Amino acid sequence: MSDRATTLGALKSSGWQSLPVKEEIRRNAVQRIAAGQPLFAGVLGYEHTVMPQLENALLAGHDVIFLGERGQAKTRMIRSLTGLLDEWMPIIAGSEINDDPYHPASKHARDLIAELGDGAPIDWVHRDTRYGEKLATPDTSIADLIGEVDPIKVAEGRYLSDELTLHYGLVPRTNRGIFAINEIPDLAERIQVGLLNVLEERDVQIRGYKIRLPLDVLLVASANPEDYTNRGRIITPLKDRFGSQIRTHYPLETETEVAIMRQEARPASVGDFKVNMPPYLEQVVATFSQLARGSNQVNQRSGVSVRLSVSNLEVLGANALRRGLRAGEKIVVPRVCDLGSLAASSSGKIEIESLEDGREGQILENLVKAAVLTVFKEELPFEQVRDVLAAFEEGVIVHTGDDVPSADLARLVAEVPALRAPVARLCGGDESPAALAAAVEFVLEGLHLSKRLNKDVTSGSGAATYRGRS
Repeated sequence: MSDRATTLGALKSSGWQSLPVKEEIRRNAVQRIAAGQPLFAGVLGYEHTVMPQLENALLAGHDVIFLGERGQAKTRMIRSLTGLLDEWMPIIAGSEINDDPYHPASKHARDLIAELGDGAPIDWVHRDTRYGEKLATPDTSIADLIGEVDPIKVAEGRYLSDELTLHYGLVPRTNRGIFAINEIPDLAERIQVGLLNVLEERDVQIRGYKIRLPLDVLLVASANPEDYTNRGRIITPLKDRFGSQIRTHYPLETETEVAIMRQEARPASVGDFKVNMPPYLEQVVATFSQLARGSNQVNQRSGVSVRLSVSNLEVLGANALRRGLRAGEKIVVPRVCDLGSLAASSSGKIEIESLEDGREGQILENLVKAAVLTVFKEELPFEQVRDVLAAFEEGVIVHTGDDVPSADLARLVAEVPALRAPVARLCGGDESPAALAAAVEFVLEGLHLSKRLNKDVTSGSGAATYRGRS
């Protein structure tokens, strides 16, 4: 920052040029697209759907509204747009609305330049401070967004007609930046009217002041499709002023959901205690969410957020860690017996549609079983487990549960040779007792859900016994 201009004259001599914020974003977006780089990192699954639409909107200089259910990265994309701004931007020192040194808008900036000319002081603001955000609530007022008379300034002796008595709202304070309104249908219709000038004429009018405050803002909003009819609506003139409306969606493929889970979930390992999450159980967690999104017993209007998958993966790892701590195992791998813990992390994120009270737990349990069976069929062809069934028909009985040490289950691989091939396929080279135990339990549960093994569950304890059907 030491080589930055500190006065208006020095800024002019440096050759710095003023650009509208949409042109600035467009220029930086062009550079990234031409270089084959994504607009921003950390948003997965939108490469061929949402991102092309967003690129079009930014290249066209449009204000944007993102339309989609909860947990579809709308806010993350909006906040990431700041990465397309220049890192530093000059303003007139002391300006509350980021006055352009070449085109001052506020009375403070105009007076300062009139008094000092090229000696007017310059400050530099970082792109992160050029972002403003408001969660739309029914009590949001015009004063919050646009501005109001500041009674403190009036009490200090200024006249009401003095423009310096104004207290600028969030939108003017984000001048030459990006302003976002989340859940815009929740904004009262009379307040939405106050945004019409911002989107079209690019100015604001405050109370009865005879001023025209030209603003340079990229306005971005988010909404849930159901909000158009249930909680509120976006008035037609306001919708008409948004240049682009972009529809978001949940991950279309299980692999994408797994990648998001790995990116967002907090690691379960703590200190010397390590939790290794097997890929097939990651698939189970992701498939659980995918099945919930297609279930007629789940309220699809409220959506099934990716946060469900992230929370479930974290709880699955946490339950395995707790089991390992009690068993004295420093390396643990989540097992089928840990999947019961998903009820707590799923209940608050899925709205069940059922005519009978108290069926929520059963519906969630059935979704977990369906996810396990789906992944089992994908991972293990029947040819690989046919010999395992033969061993159980000859009298093999296996006990599983939280209190069964990993070493006990791992010994089954040696005692039942038919288990070696499917377990090796699931473990992917990990020969630790914890990994072998998790794979054995997954194979047995998959065979039970395929109706090829019997399973007796001890109520309350989570312990289970697998045996042949004959």
